[in-house]
Amino acid sequence: VVLDLMSGAVVFIGNGKGSDSLEPFWRKLKSSGAKIKAVAIDMSPAYISAVSENLPNASLVFDRFHVMKMYNDKLSDLRRYLQQEAEDPLQLQVIKGTRWLLLKNKENLNQEKDEKERLQRALELNKPLATAYYLKDELRLLWQQESKDAASRLLSSWAKTARSTNIKILIKMANSLQAHRSGLLNWYDFPISTGPLEGTNNKIKTLQRQAYGFRDKEFFKLKIFGLHETKYALVG
Repeated sequence: VVLDLMSGAVVFIGNGKGSDSLEPFWRKLKSSGAKIKAVAIDMSPAYISAVSENLPNASLVFDRFHVMKMYNDKLSDLRRYLQQEAEDPLQLQVIKGTRWLLLKNKENLNQEKDEKERLQRALELNKPLATAYYLKDELRLLWQQESKDAASRLLSSWAKTARSTNIKILIKMANSLQAHRSGLLNWYDFPISTGPLEGTNNKIKTLQRQAYGFRDKEFFKLKIFGLHETKYALVG
């Protein structure tokens, strides 16, 4: 699905998955003469290549939510590795109990369930885990700087710190972000994300469940194209 971020309208629905499903869209786009300034995507090499080839003058804006999801995935990998390596039964038990806590932002920790205290105990017991968690908080600041230059300095500093930890997962993350730094920093020129697209995808899944599966694919596509037009698009 391709979404117009200005109107929220679905402008194209591909058949299948992957960049190949976008070929008809690129043809229609070229014939329309539309001028695209920026495209929000994740850091998938296939999509980067497809957009760069078909829209060479458009700025790539790498979606911040996908970046943070990628970091959370690596944080989970690190937790599993540390859990496997833990020899102290207490440390093992504490690390196992942090599976979901590590993925939460600090402001979302439930005080009534002592989540903040439980997470803090785990971080005190394991330095690599603490380092990775605190670097996550710092990375979130990348999209909260006063200027693009300030964000550029923060990204460079973050990558330098991550590499100095000697934690392989963090070093790989730092290298990946540095390799994609222009697309990350382009957010300051075009503050867009794929968040609206994710919301539309969720609506499509709901629509599909409510209809118990559409046998007529063209009718299903028409329902999707109309999702943004009415508040009650998923009813009926």
